[in-house]
Amino acid sequence: MPPGFSKALDELFPGTHHQRCWLHKTTNVLNKVPKSVQSGMKASLREIYLAPTRAQAEVAIDLFAEAYQARYPKAVECVHKDQRALLAFYDWPVEH
Repeated sequence: MPPGFSKALDELFPGTHHQRCWLHKTTNVLNKVPKSVQSGMKASLREIYLAPTRAQAEVAIDLFAEAYQARYPKAVECVHKDQRALLAFYDWPVEH
């Protein structure tokens, strides 16, 4: 979603949840690391969004950060800065 659109939604509908697209976020994160690291990092990202609960997803984010922060801080920051929007789907019933 374009930044201007998100801002407009926030102004018109305060408190609206925004779900970031995991496909696009994964691409953005992987673009910040060498090709040799991408398959392992992609698997770690998958552990986040396939976690059965928000708590498990947050643990997976912490593990991702522990594994990659020292060598690839920009990739970790790319996940952390949108963490709330990446995990917004946990706010709704599974059937949605």
